[in-house]
Amino acid sequence: MGGIGESAYAKLYAGWRADPEAFWAQAAEAIDWIEAPKSIFDRNAGVYGRWFVDGVCNTCHNAVDRHVATRGDQAAIIYDSPMTGAVERVTYRALRDEVATLAAVLRDRGVEKGDRVIIYMPMVPQAVFAMLACARIGAIHSVVFGGFAAKELAKRIDDARPKAILAASCGLEPGRVIAYKPLLDGAIALSDHKPDFRLILQREQGPCAIDPAHDLDWRSEIEAAKAAGREADCVPVAATDPLYVLYTSGTTGQPKGVVRDNGGHMVALKWTMKNHFDVDPGETFWAGSDVGWVVGHSYIVYAPLLHGCASILYEGKPVGTPDAGAYWRVIAQHGVAALFTAPTAFRAIRKEDPEAKLLRKYDLSRLRTLFLAGERADPDTVKWAEAVLGVPVIDHWWQTETGWPIVGNPVGVGLLPVKHGSPSVPMPGYDVQVLDEGGAAAGPNVMGSVVVKLPLPPGCLPTLWQADERFRESYLSAFPGYYATSDAGFIDEDGYLYIMGRTDDIINVAGHRLSTGGMEEVLAAHPAVAECAVIGVKDALKGEVPCGFVVLKSGVSDAPAAIEKELVGLVREKIGPVAAFKLALTVPRLPKTRSGKILRGAMKKIADRDEWSMPATIDDPAILGEIEQALKGKGVI
Repeated sequence: MGGIGESAYAKLYAGWRADPEAFWAQAAEAIDWIEAPKSIFDRNAGVYGRWFVDGVCNTCHNAVDRHVATRGDQAAIIYDSPMTGAVERVTYRALRDEVATLAAVLRDRGVEKGDRVIIYMPMVPQAVFAMLACARIGAIHSVVFGGFAAKELAKRIDDARPKAILAASCGLEPGRVIAYKPLLDGAIALSDHKPDFRLILQREQGPCAIDPAHDLDWRSEIEAAKAAGREADCVPVAATDPLYVLYTSGTTGQPKGVVRDNGGHMVALKWTMKNHFDVDPGETFWAGSDVGWVVGHSYIVYAPLLHGCASILYEGKPVGTPDAGAYWRVIAQHGVAALFTAPTAFRAIRKEDPEAKLLRKYDLSRLRTLFLAGERADPDTVKWAEAVLGVPVIDHWWQTETGWPIVGNPVGVGLLPVKHGSPSVPMPGYDVQVLDEGGAAAGPNVMGSVVVKLPLPPGCLPTLWQADERFRESYLSAFPGYYATSDAGFIDEDGYLYIMGRTDDIINVAGHRLSTGGMEEVLAAHPAVAECAVIGVKDALKGEVPCGFVVLKSGVSDAPAAIEKELVGLVREKIGPVAAFKLALTVPRLPKTRSGKILRGAMKKIADRDEWSMPATIDDPAILGEIEQALKGKGVI
């Protein structure tokens, strides 16, 4: 790795390569174990091996209880909601009390170790309490982002089969209240599995009706438990027991339940807080995400608390709550040392305030680093952020499946030279390679499939929820011996990775991975639609936005414009506003190969204004010209 060969990072990475088990055994010493693991890695366990197989632990104890003696009066969670005007500081001691009480409520209602609990909540402290309460008693939580529609929630209910669902009455967006309870009721009506009970947090901005047969009032239950002095202790669990299941989009439209274990997850996340993010216990860390996504799990809730930091829980937007200075206000008010957010946030801020005039109102002297992830950080945005903040801006790359950075710039080990457009270099634990279609190593600067040599490190998914075979098929079958990331890219002569796009039909909208296959399923269900294809189109603000091409059935009398409007509404209803689906184009036909495969890649290149050549397998070359005209007609190109 020319230029970084003598760096502290290079020595650390080489040390991991030489003895991976010794590396992770040392990292595991930062965790409080009930029974410390003697076996660091068992290659014969699970699908590809398991970490810390004989360890016994509790994640809630490590994230909360163990800090009470030394930092009980320090803030653990700082809830900041420009939506409601609330700012609330929850100390580690108060967090322990709230979590232990909620855990007792769940336990007293029959939730036990190994049971699943779905959490369908906005960015409020109770969402964090809920996750930690499940971890405390060994229940497996599955957080579902509050913007998901009833049908998507129902799929997750049927897959996880939860004993309970914890939900809020509503979520808040600028200018509107989103009622969650009707979505929850609709999902339960659609699902085959019915939970034993629902615990509902009433919010004054949008209270809901409570069904006494199935619903419990959150605050009433907590008050009763506190009055009775009921608290639940931390339950010992195996390091390999699941902590949570987090659903990610599947190429078939059926979500995949990514499993996260307890032991490896704690070891990896704790290691990253100092080594990757260079944050110390007691400092304030802010991940500008949502608890419904993996960033929220890893870097709003678990990693900062495992490390003894204060973590910001922000219920707001980068712009519009109230202006493009919202992030600067939070950083200044709470003394944030490191911010982690998606490039979309900074594109939005730059669009509203290109000269960063609002920044001048705030003291950001305690901010040391900005970390970007969730989508490709375009060089223009990175350079703008560097110029206005005057701190290192670090792109890094990882996935829901891995739970922590695959590739990054390890600031705590020693900042490496920043290359705009690259998330930098592999972290210890990840042997990242680029392979061609035949599985051979691609040379420097040659595009191919980005893969990770097995085994994956601690903290990564050991499997999918009750679907070992689907896990193998989805991630391990394309390149035997490797985990396929489904991303395409290349590694340069210095060992820096560049991620250039997805290799499947998952698109990245403002940091949210969404399946075009799922959107196609919705479009195809419209009675006027004969066939369809959805692609992701480059977007200056969101990274990608979906664009749907539909071929109408012959004899359809409705105006195409009216049908297009209906289709946009359908996707919003069935998948949710998070899909950002605003563009449906009616076309006379779709480009296909002679074997009938739709040429989505060629359509995407045209829409993105990239250079493209006529695919050799195309059935009728004239169709791509028709696609180009349709895109021009809508002003896309």
